[in-house]
Amino acid sequence: MKLSKLAINVLVIFGLLGLNQVAAFAELPDNLLSLPEWEVTSGSYGGKLLLSDSPEMVSNDGIMYQDTVVGHARLFFHHVNATTTNKRVVAVLENSGEQAAKVTVYRSSLGGPGEDWIAVGKAAQTGYLGKSQLYVVTVPPHGVELLSSELGKVVVKPNMLVNGIYDFVSDRPVTVRTMMLSAGKSVESFVKKAKVLPADEQHLRGTFDGCDRLIISTKVYNPLKDGPVAVTLADNVIDKYVNGIDATDGSKVCNYGNYGIVYKLFLPATDTGKIVYYLNPRGGTYAGAMGIKYRHTSLLPVETPDGRLFMGQATERDYSVVGSFPAGESLWLTFSPPGASNLPVKLIIMPE
Repeated sequence: MKLSKLAINVLVIFGLLGLNQVAAFAELPDNLLSLPEWEVTSGSYGGKLLLSDSPEMVSNDGIMYQDTVVGHARLFFHHVNATTTNKRVVAVLENSGEQAAKVTVYRSSLGGPGEDWIAVGKAAQTGYLGKSQLYVVTVPPHGVELLSSELGKVVVKPNMLVNGIYDFVSDRPVTVRTMMLSAGKSVESFVKKAKVLPADEQHLRGTFDGCDRLIISTKVYNPLKDGPVAVTLADNVIDKYVNGIDATDGSKVCNYGNYGIVYKLFLPATDTGKIVYYLNPRGGTYAGAMGIKYRHTSLLPVETPDGRLFMGQATERDYSVVGSFPAGESLWLTFSPPGASNLPVKLIIMPE
């Protein structure tokens, strides 16, 4: 699970660089907080985000979150079995209409279950940014189906976390529910009587418009003139958190950390030399992945950090190399706040 995807990507594209050369990149400046912020524009787009992370520690069987959606949507759930017995954490689709609903899941990933929550969050992000197998779920009229049959078979032992990310499109309205129930209990019978569990103090659940965020720089970066710069992500000052509604009670909620939001970053540069990209955690322990699309070709996601589980616990100067690329070429980066990690982060851009 901890193969060096960074080395594979670089070798595939350039056939020149290896891990030893990656490690030889110039060190980051001493005071990362003093780096000038590179000016970007930001906008939300895409379908609805259904965030289910409250209660994070689930101590009773029931519904953690539910809402009805149609069209494009993303479900991001992050729950721990906080009981003393084996459970299942499932995502259920219910169709209240008179015609069958066709739900196409076009990108998905499941992290866990596992007791190492950082590892589970990192696995979910890495899998999501990699290749996914498209599949279709048909929900009959007035019927119920699992969003993921794989998830329905998974036993979640006490103190284990599951983190799922599912992008789908439904041709008819369906109610999406995340639920915890006993390992041997029937989902179909449980959903008929299941109650919504109260949110915890963090109240990280709700429905949010615009599950994707597009970030584009307002000018072209020149590595020979502009030097090291930074783009701050998920800090709620430069990059604001999204606000939404908890559909279970109608209350206004904030997604503290923008969990489940997928960022697409396009930062064009002049055709002069090479540029190296780093990810620097600013909030503490961090473990995730970054998607890369270079010259219109999607590469394997790069784990952040690569070669170790996490970074950011001991020093604010900790960082992970995302990659080095010739300036002037088409480059898109994909970022999303990983479950169980701390925000914000800085994407640092500088000449190689």
